[in-house]
Amino acid sequence: METKIIYFTVNGKPEQAEFPVDCPAQDVKDLFRAAAEAGPHDILKLYNPKGSIINISQNLEPNSPSCCYKLEVVAADCNSEPLGVELAGALGFDLSAMEKRLQGLEKKILIESGETPAVVYEMKKQVDSFREKLESVEHLSWLGLFKDLSEGTHKPSPFYHKRSLHKTKKECEHVREKFLQMSSLEVSEEVRQYLKTPTFDNWQWEDAEIMVLLQVMYTDLDFIATFNIEPEVLQLFLFEVYSRYNNIPFHNFKHCFCVTQMMYGLIWLTDLRSEMDSIDLLIMLTSAVCHDLDHTGYNNAYQINARTELALRYNDISPLENHHCAVAFEILEKAESNIFRNVSMDQYKRIREGIIKCILATDMTRHNEILNKFKSILPTFDFTNKDHRDVLMMILIKVSDISNEARPMEVAEPWLDCLLQEFYNQSDMEKLEGLPVTPFMDRDKVTKPSSQTGFIRFVLLPLFIELANLFPCLEHHIISPVRKALDYYTEMEKALEREKQNRTQSRADSLTDTGPETPKPGAQ
Repeated sequence: METKIIYFTVNGKPEQAEFPVDCPAQDVKDLFRAAAEAGPHDILKLYNPKGSIINISQNLEPNSPSCCYKLEVVAADCNSEPLGVELAGALGFDLSAMEKRLQGLEKKILIESGETPAVVYEMKKQVDSFREKLESVEHLSWLGLFKDLSEGTHKPSPFYHKRSLHKTKKECEHVREKFLQMSSLEVSEEVRQYLKTPTFDNWQWEDAEIMVLLQVMYTDLDFIATFNIEPEVLQLFLFEVYSRYNNIPFHNFKHCFCVTQMMYGLIWLTDLRSEMDSIDLLIMLTSAVCHDLDHTGYNNAYQINARTELALRYNDISPLENHHCAVAFEILEKAESNIFRNVSMDQYKRIREGIIKCILATDMTRHNEILNKFKSILPTFDFTNKDHRDVLMMILIKVSDISNEARPMEVAEPWLDCLLQEFYNQSDMEKLEGLPVTPFMDRDKVTKPSSQTGFIRFVLLPLFIELANLFPCLEHHIISPVRKALDYYTEMEKALEREKQNRTQSRADSLTDTGPETPKPGAQ
Protein backbone atom coordinates (compact mmCIF):
# COMPACT_ATOMS: atom_id res chain seq x y z
CA MET A 1 0.00 0.00 0.00
CA GLU A 2 1.40 3.39 -1.02
CA THR A 3 1.92 5.75 1.91
CA LYS A 4 3.14 9.29 2.42
CA ILE A 5 5.24 10.70 5.27
CA ILE A 6 4.67 14.15 6.72
CA TYR A 7 7.30 15.76 8.94
CA PHE A 8 6.18 18.39 11.42
CA THR A 9 6.89 19.85 14.84
CA VAL A 10 4.66 20.12 17.90
CA ASN A 11 5.86 22.57 20.57
CA GLY A 12 9.31 22.45 18.95
CA LYS A 13 9.47 18.65 19.12
CA PRO A 14 9.95 16.87 15.75
CA GLU A 15 7.27 14.36 14.79
CA GLN A 16 6.35 12.42 11.68
CA ALA A 17 3.09 10.94 10.43
CA GLU A 18 2.80 8.12 7.91
CA PHE A 19 -0.55 7.21 6.37
CA PRO A 20 -1.93 5.66 3.16
CA VAL A 21 -2.44 8.06 0.26
CA ASP A 22 -6.14 7.14 0.23
CA CYS A 23 -6.54 7.49 4.00
CA PRO A 24 -9.87 9.16 4.96
CA ALA A 25 -9.46 12.85 5.84
CA GLN A 26 -10.91 12.38 9.33
CA ASP A 27 -8.34 9.66 10.11
CA VAL A 28 -5.53 12.02 9.08
CA LYS A 29 -6.96 14.73 11.35
CA ASP A 30 -7.24 12.22 14.21
CA LEU A 31 -3.60 11.28 13.71
CA PHE A 32 -2.44 14.89 14.02
CA ARG A 33 -4.81 15.47 16.96
CA ALA A 34 -3.19 12.50 18.76
CA ALA A 35 0.30 13.81 17.97
CA ALA A 36 -0.59 17.18 19.53
CA GLU A 37 -2.25 15.44 22.51
CA ALA A 38 -5.18 17.77 21.87
CA GLY A 39 -8.65 17.46 23.29
CA PRO A 40 -11.47 16.20 21.04
CA HIS A 41 -12.85 19.72 20.46
CA ASP A 42 -9.60 21.74 20.42
CA ILE A 43 -8.87 23.62 17.17
CA LEU A 44 -5.67 22.55 15.37
CA LYS A 45 -3.96 24.32 12.50
CA LEU A 46 -0.97 23.21 10.42
CA TYR A 47 1.45 25.86 9.10
CA ASN A 48 3.82 25.49 6.15
CA PRO A 49 7.41 26.88 6.33
CA LYS A 50 6.14 30.23 4.96
CA GLY A 51 3.74 30.56 7.92
CA SER A 52 0.55 30.00 5.91
CA ILE A 53 -2.17 27.70 7.23
CA ILE A 54 -2.62 24.52 5.15
CA ASN A 55 -5.45 22.02 5.20
CA ILE A 56 -4.96 18.86 7.28
CA SER A 57 -6.08 16.10 4.92
CA GLN A 58 -4.85 13.15 2.86
CA ASN A 59 -3.84 15.69 0.17
CA LEU A 60 -0.99 17.13 2.25
CA GLU A 61 2.20 17.52 0.21
CA PRO A 62 4.98 15.17 1.49
CA ASN A 63 7.95 17.10 2.85
CA SER A 64 11.38 16.48 4.33
CA PRO A 65 12.74 16.78 7.90
CA SER A 66 14.55 19.95 6.84
CA CYS A 67 11.30 21.52 5.61
CA CYS A 68 8.96 20.72 8.50
CA TYR A 69 5.40 21.86 8.94
CA LYS A 70 4.36 23.27 12.32
CA LEU A 71 1.32 21.90 14.16
CA GLU A 72 -0.33 24.17 16.72
CA VAL A 73 -3.35 23.96 18.99
CA VAL A 74 -4.75 27.46 18.34
CA ALA A 75 -7.77 27.10 20.63
CA ALA A 76 -7.76 24.81 23.66
CA ASP A 77 -10.05 24.06 26.58
CA CYS A 78 -8.19 25.45 29.57
CA ASN A 79 -10.74 23.83 31.89
CA SER A 80 -10.35 20.28 30.60
CA GLU A 81 -8.10 19.10 33.43
CA PRO A 82 -10.31 20.36 36.30
CA LEU A 83 -13.31 18.78 34.56
CA GLY A 84 -11.58 15.39 34.53
CA VAL A 85 -10.75 15.69 38.23
CA GLU A 86 -14.32 16.71 39.06
CA LEU A 87 -15.76 13.71 37.25
CA ALA A 88 -13.18 11.27 38.54
CA GLY A 89 -14.96 10.74 41.82
CA ALA A 90 -18.37 10.29 40.26
CA LEU A 91 -17.15 7.94 37.52
CA GLY A 92 -14.58 6.06 39.52
CA PHE A 93 -11.68 6.97 37.22
CA ASP A 94 -9.77 10.01 35.91
CA LEU A 95 -11.42 11.00 32.64
CA SER A 96 -8.54 13.23 31.50
CA ALA A 97 -5.97 10.53 32.14
CA MET A 98 -8.06 8.01 30.23
CA GLU A 99 -8.47 10.42 27.29
CA LYS A 100 -4.70 10.99 27.08
CA ARG A 101 -4.08 7.24 27.28
CA LEU A 102 -6.50 6.60 24.39
CA GLN A 103 -4.84 9.34 22.32
CA GLY A 104 -1.46 7.81 22.99
CA LEU A 105 -2.67 4.36 21.95
CA GLU A 106 -4.23 5.73 18.76
CA LYS A 107 -1.03 7.55 17.90
CA LYS A 108 1.05 4.43 18.54
CA ILE A 109 -1.18 2.21 16.38
CA LEU A 110 -1.23 4.63 13.44
CA ILE A 111 2.52 5.33 13.48
CA GLU A 112 3.70 1.75 14.06
CA SER A 113 1.35 0.01 11.63
CA GLY A 114 1.42 2.74 8.97
CA GLU A 115 -2.29 2.28 8.41
CA THR A 116 -5.48 2.11 10.40
CA PRO A 117 -6.22 -1.56 11.31
CA ALA A 118 -9.31 -3.16 9.76
CA VAL A 119 -10.89 -3.62 13.18
CA VAL A 120 -10.83 0.17 13.74
CA TYR A 121 -12.53 0.75 10.38
CA GLU A 122 -15.17 -1.82 11.33
CA MET A 123 -15.80 -0.08 14.67
CA LYS A 124 -16.11 3.29 12.93
CA LYS A 125 -18.52 1.75 10.42
CA GLN A 126 -20.70 0.45 13.25
CA VAL A 127 -20.66 3.85 14.99
CA ASP A 128 -21.63 5.59 11.73
CA SER A 129 -24.46 3.12 11.26
CA PHE A 130 -25.69 3.75 14.80
CA ARG A 131 -25.47 7.52 14.29
CA GLU A 132 -27.47 7.24 11.06
CA LYS A 133 -30.15 5.26 12.89
CA LEU A 134 -30.31 7.90 15.64
CA GLU A 135 -30.66 10.68 13.09
CA SER A 136 -33.18 9.06 10.75
CA VAL A 137 -35.50 6.90 12.88
CA GLU A 138 -38.42 8.77 14.34
CA HIS A 139 -39.53 6.29 17.02
CA LEU A 140 -36.62 5.35 19.28
CA SER A 141 -38.62 3.53 21.94
CA TRP A 142 -35.70 1.22 22.63
CA LEU A 143 -33.88 4.30 23.98
CA GLY A 144 -37.00 5.85 25.47
CA LEU A 145 -36.75 8.70 22.96
CA PHE A 146 -39.00 10.20 20.33
CA LYS A 147 -37.73 12.41 17.51
CA ASP A 148 -39.47 15.15 15.60
CA LEU A 149 -38.47 14.82 11.96
CA SER A 150 -41.03 17.30 10.64
CA GLU A 151 -38.56 19.56 8.83
CA GLY A 152 -40.86 20.18 5.91
CA THR A 153 -39.73 20.38 2.31
CA HIS A 154 -36.71 22.43 1.36
CA LYS A 155 -36.66 24.68 -1.66
CA PRO A 156 -33.96 23.57 -4.11
CA SER A 157 -30.94 25.80 -4.44
CA PRO A 158 -30.86 27.88 -7.65
CA PHE A 159 -27.29 26.67 -8.19
CA TYR A 160 -26.11 23.59 -9.96
CA HIS A 161 -25.47 21.39 -6.95
CA LYS A 162 -27.59 19.10 -4.84
CA ARG A 163 -27.68 21.09 -1.61
CA SER A 164 -30.88 22.87 -0.67
CA LEU A 165 -30.90 26.67 -0.74
CA HIS A 166 -31.64 26.86 2.98
CA LYS A 167 -29.59 24.88 5.47
CA THR A 168 -31.30 21.72 6.70
CA LYS A 169 -32.07 21.14 10.36
CA LYS A 170 -29.57 18.28 10.42
CA GLU A 171 -26.84 20.44 8.87
CA CYS A 172 -27.43 23.24 11.41
CA GLU A 173 -27.56 20.96 14.44
CA HIS A 174 -24.27 19.31 13.47
CA VAL A 175 -22.50 22.69 13.31
CA ARG A 176 -24.28 23.93 16.45
CA GLU A 177 -23.06 20.92 18.43
CA LYS A 178 -19.47 21.45 17.27
CA PHE A 179 -19.65 25.19 18.04
CA LEU A 180 -20.99 24.69 21.57
CA GLN A 181 -18.24 22.13 22.22
CA MET A 182 -15.66 24.69 21.06
CA SER A 183 -17.24 27.83 22.53
CA SER A 184 -15.29 27.68 25.80
CA LEU A 185 -11.90 27.19 24.10
CA GLU A 186 -9.18 29.73 24.76
CA VAL A 187 -7.95 31.05 21.39
CA SER A 188 -4.19 31.62 21.22
CA GLU A 189 -2.79 35.16 21.31
CA GLU A 190 -1.13 34.59 17.92
CA VAL A 191 -4.50 33.89 16.26
CA ARG A 192 -6.13 36.81 18.11
CA GLN A 193 -3.55 39.18 16.62
CA TYR A 194 -3.80 37.57 13.17
CA LEU A 195 -7.57 38.12 13.32
CA LYS A 196 -6.95 41.89 13.41
CA THR A 197 -5.18 41.93 10.02
CA PRO A 198 -6.52 42.15 6.44
CA THR A 199 -4.31 39.17 5.49
CA PHE A 200 -6.47 36.69 7.45
CA ASP A 201 -7.22 33.53 5.43
CA ASN A 202 -10.83 32.43 5.89
CA TRP A 203 -10.51 29.31 3.73
CA GLN A 204 -8.76 27.27 6.42
CA TRP A 205 -11.51 27.64 9.04
CA GLU A 206 -14.68 25.58 9.37
CA ASP A 207 -18.06 27.19 10.15
CA ALA A 208 -18.04 26.16 13.83
CA GLU A 209 -14.50 27.55 14.20
CA ILE A 210 -15.59 30.78 12.49
CA MET A 211 -18.29 31.23 15.14
CA VAL A 212 -15.62 30.86 17.83
CA LEU A 213 -13.61 33.63 16.10
CA LEU A 214 -16.69 35.89 15.92
CA GLN A 215 -17.15 35.30 19.65
CA VAL A 216 -13.53 36.39 20.16
CA MET A 217 -14.23 39.67 18.31
CA TYR A 218 -17.13 40.55 20.62
CA THR A 219 -14.99 39.63 23.63
CA ASP A 220 -11.80 41.46 22.66
CA LEU A 221 -13.70 44.68 21.86
CA ASP A 222 -15.11 44.49 25.42
CA PHE A 223 -18.71 44.26 24.18
CA ILE A 224 -19.48 41.35 26.53
CA ALA A 225 -18.72 43.40 29.64
CA THR A 226 -19.80 46.84 28.38
CA PHE A 227 -23.26 45.75 27.18
CA ASN A 228 -23.75 42.87 29.61
CA ILE A 229 -24.05 40.26 26.83
CA GLU A 230 -24.44 36.78 28.33
CA PRO A 231 -22.11 34.27 26.59
CA GLU A 232 -24.91 31.77 25.94
CA VAL A 233 -27.04 34.52 24.33
CA LEU A 234 -24.15 35.56 22.07
CA GLN A 235 -23.59 31.91 21.10
CA LEU A 236 -27.25 31.42 20.18
CA PHE A 237 -27.27 34.72 18.26
CA LEU A 238 -24.23 33.63 16.22
CA PHE A 239 -25.78 30.22 15.58
CA GLU A 240 -29.07 31.79 14.42
CA VAL A 241 -27.10 34.08 12.09
CA TYR A 242 -25.20 31.07 10.71
CA SER A 243 -28.50 29.23 10.14
CA ARG A 244 -29.98 32.12 8.14
CA TYR A 245 -27.12 32.38 5.63
CA ASN A 246 -27.86 30.20 2.61
CA ASN A 247 -25.98 27.56 0.63
CA ILE A 248 -24.88 29.80 -2.23
CA PRO A 249 -21.39 30.33 -3.68
CA PHE A 250 -20.64 33.91 -2.57
CA HIS A 251 -23.16 35.63 -0.28
CA ASN A 252 -22.87 32.92 2.38
CA PHE A 253 -21.75 32.60 6.00
CA LYS A 254 -18.06 32.70 5.07
CA HIS A 255 -18.64 36.00 3.25
CA CYS A 256 -20.41 37.29 6.38
CA PHE A 257 -17.30 36.36 8.36
CA CYS A 258 -14.89 37.99 5.89
CA VAL A 259 -16.80 41.28 5.97
CA THR A 260 -16.98 41.18 9.77
CA GLN A 261 -13.30 40.29 10.08
CA MET A 262 -12.32 43.19 7.81
CA MET A 263 -14.50 45.55 9.84
CA TYR A 264 -12.87 44.22 13.02
CA GLY A 265 -9.41 44.72 11.50
CA LEU A 266 -10.22 48.29 10.42
CA ILE A 267 -11.42 49.13 13.94
CA TRP A 268 -8.04 48.08 15.35
CA LEU A 269 -5.85 49.41 12.50
CA THR A 270 -7.40 52.90 12.67
CA ASP A 271 -7.62 52.93 16.49
CA LEU A 272 -11.33 53.73 16.31
CA ARG A 273 -11.73 52.70 19.95
CA SER A 274 -10.13 56.00 20.94
CA GLU A 275 -12.33 58.06 18.60
CA MET A 276 -15.80 56.47 18.73
CA ASP A 277 -18.18 55.20 21.40
CA SER A 278 -18.35 51.46 22.06
CA ILE A 279 -21.98 51.50 20.96
CA ASP A 280 -21.00 52.71 17.46
CA LEU A 281 -18.38 49.95 17.22
CA LEU A 282 -21.00 47.42 18.33
CA ILE A 283 -23.36 48.72 15.63
CA MET A 284 -20.69 48.37 12.93
CA LEU A 285 -19.57 44.87 13.90
CA THR A 286 -23.14 43.55 14.27
CA SER A 287 -24.16 45.20 10.98
CA ALA A 288 -21.31 43.37 9.25
CA VAL A 289 -22.41 40.06 10.82
CA CYS A 290 -26.02 40.56 9.60
CA HIS A 291 -25.52 42.48 6.36
CA ASP A 292 -26.43 39.68 3.88
CA LEU A 293 -28.77 37.45 5.92
CA ASP A 294 -30.94 35.13 3.79
CA HIS A 295 -29.39 36.30 0.50
CA THR A 296 -30.59 33.99 -2.29
CA GLY A 297 -27.88 34.79 -4.84
CA TYR A 298 -29.93 37.18 -7.01
CA ASN A 299 -29.31 40.93 -6.82
CA ASN A 300 -31.78 43.81 -6.54
CA ALA A 301 -32.03 44.28 -10.31
CA TYR A 302 -33.26 40.71 -10.65
CA GLN A 303 -35.65 41.08 -7.69
CA ILE A 304 -37.22 44.16 -9.27
CA ASN A 305 -37.36 42.88 -12.86
CA ALA A 306 -38.76 39.50 -11.78
CA ARG A 307 -41.26 41.22 -9.45
CA THR A 308 -40.31 38.93 -6.59
CA GLU A 309 -42.01 38.90 -3.21
CA LEU A 310 -39.20 41.04 -1.77
CA ALA A 311 -39.49 43.65 -4.51
CA LEU A 312 -43.24 43.87 -3.98
CA ARG A 313 -42.88 44.05 -0.19
CA TYR A 314 -40.31 46.86 -0.25
CA ASN A 315 -41.67 48.75 -3.29
CA ASP A 316 -38.48 48.17 -5.32
CA ILE A 317 -36.43 50.16 -2.76
CA SER A 318 -33.32 48.16 -1.76
CA PRO A 319 -35.37 44.94 -1.45
CA LEU A 320 -32.42 42.76 -0.44
CA GLU A 321 -30.91 45.14 2.11
CA ASN A 322 -34.32 45.77 3.69
CA HIS A 323 -34.81 42.01 3.92
CA HIS A 324 -31.38 41.47 5.52
CA CYS A 325 -32.33 44.06 8.18
CA ALA A 326 -35.71 42.45 8.79
CA VAL A 327 -34.17 39.00 9.28
CA ALA A 328 -31.55 40.45 11.66
CA PHE A 329 -34.20 41.97 13.91
CA GLU A 330 -36.31 38.84 13.63
CA ILE A 331 -33.40 37.02 15.30
CA LEU A 332 -32.99 39.83 17.85
CA GLU A 333 -36.71 39.76 18.70
CA LYS A 334 -36.19 36.40 20.42
CA ALA A 335 -35.04 36.98 23.99
CA GLU A 336 -32.75 33.94 23.93
CA SER A 337 -30.76 35.31 20.96
CA ASN A 338 -31.09 39.07 21.63
CA ILE A 339 -27.57 40.25 22.43
CA PHE A 340 -29.02 43.73 23.13
CA ARG A 341 -31.58 42.61 25.72
CA ASN A 342 -29.70 44.21 28.62
CA VAL A 343 -29.19 47.67 27.12
CA SER A 344 -31.45 50.63 27.90
CA MET A 345 -34.38 51.60 25.68
CA ASP A 346 -32.47 54.64 24.36
CA GLN A 347 -29.41 52.52 23.60
CA TYR A 348 -31.52 49.94 21.77
CA LYS A 349 -33.16 52.65 19.69
CA ARG A 350 -29.74 54.00 18.73
CA ILE A 351 -28.44 50.50 17.92
CA ARG A 352 -31.45 49.64 15.74
CA GLU A 353 -31.25 52.94 13.86
CA GLY A 354 -27.51 52.46 13.31
CA ILE A 355 -27.74 48.86 12.07
CA ILE A 356 -30.51 49.74 9.62
CA LYS A 357 -28.49 52.71 8.32
CA CYS A 358 -25.34 50.60 7.89
CA ILE A 359 -26.97 47.61 6.18
CA LEU A 360 -28.99 49.81 3.79
CA ALA A 361 -25.72 51.54 2.85
CA THR A 362 -24.45 48.28 1.29
CA ASP A 363 -26.86 48.72 -1.65
CA MET A 364 -24.41 49.55 -4.46
CA THR A 365 -26.96 51.78 -6.21
CA ARG A 366 -26.30 54.26 -3.38
CA HIS A 367 -22.51 54.08 -3.80
CA ASN A 368 -21.92 57.49 -5.41
CA GLU A 369 -24.40 59.23 -3.09
CA ILE A 370 -22.61 57.96 0.06
CA LEU A 371 -19.07 58.44 -1.31
CA ASN A 372 -19.80 62.02 -2.42
CA LYS A 373 -21.26 62.82 0.99
CA PHE A 374 -18.10 61.48 2.66
CA LYS A 375 -15.84 63.48 0.32
CA SER A 376 -17.75 66.67 1.12
CA ILE A 377 -17.24 66.36 4.90
CA LEU A 378 -13.69 64.98 4.76
CA PRO A 379 -11.85 68.37 4.87
CA THR A 380 -13.60 69.27 8.12
CA PHE A 381 -14.27 65.78 9.50
CA ASP A 382 -15.15 65.86 13.19
CA PHE A 383 -15.57 62.69 15.30
CA THR A 384 -17.78 64.61 17.75
CA ASN A 385 -20.26 65.34 14.94
CA LYS A 386 -22.91 62.57 14.79
CA ASP A 387 -23.69 63.16 11.11
CA HIS A 388 -19.99 62.77 10.28
CA ARG A 389 -19.74 59.57 12.33
CA ASP A 390 -22.83 58.14 10.63
CA VAL A 391 -21.34 58.69 7.17
CA LEU A 392 -18.02 57.17 8.28
CA MET A 393 -19.83 54.09 9.61
CA MET A 394 -21.54 53.66 6.23
CA ILE A 395 -18.20 54.04 4.43
CA LEU A 396 -16.54 51.47 6.71
CA ILE A 397 -19.18 48.80 6.09
CA LYS A 398 -19.05 49.52 2.34
CA VAL A 399 -15.26 49.11 2.36
CA SER A 400 -15.53 45.90 4.39
CA ASP A 401 -18.25 44.50 2.11
CA ILE A 402 -16.14 44.77 -1.08
CA SER A 403 -12.70 44.30 0.46
CA ASN A 404 -11.70 40.90 -0.92
CA GLU A 405 -9.13 42.39 -3.29
CA ALA A 406 -7.34 43.94 -0.30
CA ARG A 407 -6.49 40.41 0.85
CA PRO A 408 -3.61 38.22 -0.38
CA MET A 409 -4.29 36.89 -3.90
CA GLU A 410 -4.51 33.27 -2.71
CA VAL A 411 -7.40 34.34 -0.47
CA ALA A 412 -9.03 36.86 -2.84
CA GLU A 413 -9.04 34.98 -6.14
CA PRO A 414 -11.17 32.02 -4.98
CA TRP A 415 -13.76 34.58 -3.80
CA LEU A 416 -13.89 36.05 -7.31
CA ASP A 417 -14.55 32.56 -8.71
CA CYS A 418 -17.44 32.20 -6.23
CA LEU A 419 -18.84 35.61 -7.17
CA LEU A 420 -18.71 34.85 -10.90
CA GLN A 421 -20.54 31.59 -10.27
CA GLU A 422 -23.40 33.59 -8.72
CA PHE A 423 -23.27 36.23 -11.46
CA TYR A 424 -23.35 33.71 -14.31
CA ASN A 425 -26.20 31.81 -12.67
CA GLN A 426 -28.26 35.01 -12.44
CA SER A 427 -27.67 35.97 -16.07
CA ASP A 428 -28.56 32.43 -17.17
CA MET A 429 -31.80 32.69 -15.20
CA GLU A 430 -32.54 36.14 -16.67
CA LYS A 431 -32.15 34.71 -20.19
CA LEU A 432 -34.41 31.75 -19.38
CA GLU A 433 -37.11 34.01 -17.93
CA GLY A 434 -36.91 36.64 -20.67
CA LEU A 435 -35.74 39.36 -18.27
CA PRO A 436 -33.18 42.11 -19.00
CA VAL A 437 -29.73 40.54 -18.69
CA THR A 438 -27.40 42.26 -16.22
CA PRO A 439 -24.39 43.18 -18.44
CA PHE A 440 -21.60 42.58 -15.91
CA MET A 441 -23.01 39.11 -15.13
CA ASP A 442 -23.33 37.78 -18.69
CA ARG A 443 -21.02 34.77 -19.11
CA ASP A 444 -20.98 35.40 -22.88
CA LYS A 445 -19.51 38.89 -22.43
CA VAL A 446 -17.63 38.95 -19.12
CA THR A 447 -14.28 37.31 -18.35
CA LYS A 448 -12.63 36.90 -14.98
CA PRO A 449 -10.12 39.77 -15.46
CA SER A 450 -12.55 42.09 -17.25
CA SER A 451 -14.98 41.75 -14.32
CA GLN A 452 -12.33 43.13 -11.98
CA THR A 453 -10.25 45.76 -13.78
CA GLY A 454 -13.07 48.28 -14.19
CA PHE A 455 -14.51 47.52 -10.75
CA ILE A 456 -11.16 48.03 -9.02
CA ARG A 457 -10.28 51.15 -11.03
CA PHE A 458 -13.62 52.96 -10.79
CA VAL A 459 -15.22 51.64 -7.59
CA LEU A 460 -12.73 50.09 -5.17
CA LEU A 461 -9.76 52.43 -5.43
CA PRO A 462 -11.71 55.73 -5.29
CA LEU A 463 -13.56 54.46 -2.19
CA PHE A 464 -10.46 53.10 -0.44
CA ILE A 465 -8.39 56.21 -1.25
CA GLU A 466 -10.96 58.52 0.35
CA LEU A 467 -10.97 56.41 3.53
CA ALA A 468 -7.15 56.49 3.55
CA ASN A 469 -7.30 60.29 3.35
CA LEU A 470 -8.83 60.15 6.83
CA PHE A 471 -6.65 57.22 8.00
CA PRO A 472 -3.26 57.36 6.16
CA CYS A 473 -2.13 54.09 7.76
CA LEU A 474 -4.55 52.25 5.43
CA GLU A 475 -2.40 53.06 2.38
CA HIS A 476 -0.14 50.12 3.27
CA HIS A 477 -2.81 47.77 4.59
CA ILE A 478 -5.55 47.92 1.95
CA ILE A 479 -4.63 50.24 -0.94
CA SER A 480 -1.27 48.71 -1.93
CA PRO A 481 -2.78 45.19 -2.18
CA VAL A 482 -5.66 46.53 -4.30
CA ARG A 483 -3.21 48.23 -6.70
CA LYS A 484 -1.33 44.93 -7.03
CA ALA A 485 -4.63 43.15 -7.73
CA LEU A 486 -5.38 45.69 -10.49
CA ASP A 487 -1.97 45.02 -12.08
CA TYR A 488 -2.55 41.26 -11.80
CA TYR A 489 -5.95 41.32 -13.55
CA THR A 490 -4.77 43.87 -16.12
CA GLU A 491 -1.97 41.51 -17.16
CA MET A 492 -4.40 38.57 -17.19
CA GLU A 493 -6.75 40.56 -19.44
CA LYS A 494 -3.90 41.39 -21.84
CA ALA A 495 -2.84 37.74 -21.93
CA LEU A 496 -6.39 36.65 -22.78
CA GLU A 497 -6.57 39.27 -25.53
CA ARG A 498 -3.23 38.07 -27.01
CA GLU A 499 -4.47 34.49 -26.90
CA LYS A 500 -7.69 35.50 -28.66
CA GLN A 501 -5.72 37.35 -31.38
CA ASN A 502 -3.40 34.35 -31.84
CA ARG A 503 -6.39 32.03 -32.29
CA THR A 504 -7.92 34.40 -34.85
CA GLN A 505 -4.61 34.63 -36.73
CA SER A 506 -4.19 30.84 -36.67
CA ARG A 507 -7.63 30.35 -38.19
CA ALA A 508 -6.88 32.98 -40.86
CA ASP A 509 -3.52 31.32 -41.69
CA SER A 510 -5.21 27.94 -41.92
CA LEU A 511 -7.74 29.24 -44.43
CA THR A 512 -4.95 30.90 -46.49
CA ASP A 513 -2.89 27.68 -46.59
CA THR A 514 -5.87 25.64 -47.72
CA GLY A 515 -6.85 28.15 -50.44
CA PRO A 516 -10.00 28.08 -52.55
CA GLU A 517 -11.10 24.71 -53.85
CA THR A 518 -9.85 24.08 -57.44
CA PRO A 519 -12.72 23.22 -59.84
CA LYS A 520 -12.56 19.74 -61.40
CA PRO A 521 -12.04 19.55 -65.18
CA GLY A 522 -15.33 19.66 -67.04
CA ALA A 523 -17.23 21.08 -64.05
CA GLN A 524 -19.84 23.69 -65.03
